[in-house]
Amino acid sequence: MLQLKRGEKVLEIGTGSGYQTSVLLEMGAKVFTVERQKELYDKTKTFLPSIGYSAKFFYGDGYKGLPVFAPFDKIIITAGAPIIPDALLSQLKVGGRLVIPVGDKVQIMTLIEKIADKKFEKTEFGEFKFVPLLEDKEWG
Repeated sequence: MLQLKRGEKVLEIGTGSGYQTSVLLEMGAKVFTVERQKELYDKTKTFLPSIGYSAKFFYGDGYKGLPVFAPFDKIIITAGAPIIPDALLSQLKVGGRLVIPVGDKVQIMTLIEKIADKKFEKTEFGEFKFVPLLEDKEWG
């Protein structure tokens, strides 16, 4: 769904174990990845470079994205979100694509394409179940 091209700048929300991060890197992306769980962030930030994967790792709230590094060619979210965060939409380049599972108990895989500065096109791809994207929670 991302239609990723080599050299594109990708914002990944939810680093987790780093598996998707490494896949994006293997595809030639420049990856900026955000993880909110401190222990997981610390572990993955150390592990991935030790096996040759170099991404930009950030500990923080995925709902906020990384505005200082925006805009991004692509944004991918690996947790279910009740809404599509406006902050992430604003960090997407015109012509960019954002993939996010949207919903509470069951999510709809959603593709957002940024057509113009404030114009988006949405396509839905069926039901999935993801862990929730947490906002403004105490990080642990």
